[in-house]
Amino acid sequence: MKIAVVGATGMVGNIILKVLEERNFEVTELYPVASEKSVGTEISFRNKKYKVIGLEEAVSLTPDLALFSAGGDTSLEWAPKFAEVGTTVIDNSSAWRMHPNKKLIIPEINANELSKEDKIIANPNCSTIQMLMALKPLHDAYKIKRVVVSTYQSITGTGVKAVKQLENEYKEEKGEMAYPYPIHRNAIPHCDVFMDNGYTKEEMKLVNETKKILGDDSVNVSATAIRIPVVGGHSESVNVQFENDFDENDVRKLLNDFPGVTVQDNPSVNTYPMPIYAEGKDDVFVGRIRRDYSQPNTLNMWIVADNLRKGAATNAVQIAEYLVSHNLV
Repeated sequence: MKIAVVGATGMVGNIILKVLEERNFEVTELYPVASEKSVGTEISFRNKKYKVIGLEEAVSLTPDLALFSAGGDTSLEWAPKFAEVGTTVIDNSSAWRMHPNKKLIIPEINANELSKEDKIIANPNCSTIQMLMALKPLHDAYKIKRVVVSTYQSITGTGVKAVKQLENEYKEEKGEMAYPYPIHRNAIPHCDVFMDNGYTKEEMKLVNETKKILGDDSVNVSATAIRIPVVGGHSESVNVQFENDFDENDVRKLLNDFPGVTVQDNPSVNTYPMPIYAEGKDDVFVGRIRRDYSQPNTLNMWIVADNLRKGAATNAVQIAEYLVSHNLV
């Protein structure tokens, strides 16, 4: 099994390598791939050093799988080149997510849609993944009508530059700014770029990707995405209205029984999900589960996950595991 990790020197690329190690994914040959400025540098994988190579060389080596985390422009240009030589690409960027002929996959939800013909597979947005991990079992049971979500997103979703900005601000040092404002001791209601409709791209990803992954255009979503000075993961306040009524204890059981979801919901002893505890873990954590008494059949939840793991790297590796175990690659 020849594996290329494109963007291997980046924040998500590093975690993809870590997750491949942790999950004992079969790798007979590893090709760490990055931009020209990183070519020739070394990365470690399973106690062995590997030299970083460029994209053209990686294509010529015809890997079985290429896990991309190098940005949308790189994916648009290079994913088809890998696909042409028979490589199956799993892409972490937004480049292919809404393409009508490309699958958008959360393995626990819709991996069964995959076939050998799928040579470019899209990994959903981090905030979409964690929200739908909690919503899918509830949609199956009660049918979702409408979701209102506010996200409180880690700076790691922006990348190394944002982490550096926060570190500089802690130390009261000047440096390069990832955001138009300070992030330390602040909350910025601005994730990604603003669109003509007044929403940001991040907010519209939650709207559009939810419909595609659930395969249900009737699910309405309204989103507000906020960047906060947190490293460990993304948090979401989710209000969901169903067509059918529910019992709160049944909701907890449905969530806890769903693979990859852990319920942390005991307010009497201050048990609820927080990014400080989600960091480095692959599960999606759900708590503050309670009925919304302002309208019928409506539930409030608080959903937290490590955006670099289940929100990106782990989900991509899980797709790769599914492809291998079902002989689709």
